[in-house]
Amino acid sequence: MDTLTHTQFTEAGLADWRDLAQGIHARFATGDFATGLRFVTAVGQAAEEAGHHPDVTLTYPHVDIMLVSHDAGGLTPRDLDLAGQISDIARDSGVSAAVEALVEVELSLDTADAQTIGPFWAALLTGSTDSFADGQVRDGGGRVPLLWFQDTDAHETPRQRFHLDVWVPTELAEQRIAAGVAAGGTVVDDSAAPSFVVLADAEGNRACVCTTDR
Repeated sequence: MDTLTHTQFTEAGLADWRDLAQGIHARFATGDFATGLRFVTAVGQAAEEAGHHPDVTLTYPHVDIMLVSHDAGGLTPRDLDLAGQISDIARDSGVSAAVEALVEVELSLDTADAQTIGPFWAALLTGSTDSFADGQVRDGGGRVPLLWFQDTDAHETPRQRFHLDVWVPTELAEQRIAAGVAAGGTVVDDSAAPSFVVLADAEGNRACVCTTDR
């Protein structure tokens, strides 16, 4: 099955959902655990009928849902179809989406030799070197953020090696950047905006605010 582009997702008009680093995401503000449980049950029934299953996190005030076609390596029409059904279920349940709360964090480590250090980080983070593949450490159980390795020339520490990639919906990127600056940070590089903007804290430690817009 062919995967979809960011533009194709945007054209689908799924107002409750945003595409971030991995898949499409939605948060539904259920307000209490019982409402959330009923909502998740209805979503589960729709997923069973579709033969396609989202990642669902139920907490007291909200439900987080992520959709991606792992077998296709990206977003596919079946993800969009199920996302639309989930939004319909939310409306029928009187549950609203909270797009402003969406965020996804990935870890990035600069290295000149990912193949050597990747297995170590896989074992440390997930307990198995099998989770290191294609230059990434991916935890299938969803317990830790994805770790990817950014190619760089060999260099001596203490140059910063780790940084966070903070993925937000495109329309929230400027707000998040402004919040970081207001809290004492600086914009180091915005030449690749809106894809990513590099910020630094007062000590020079860097992070990127990322979106799927290119």
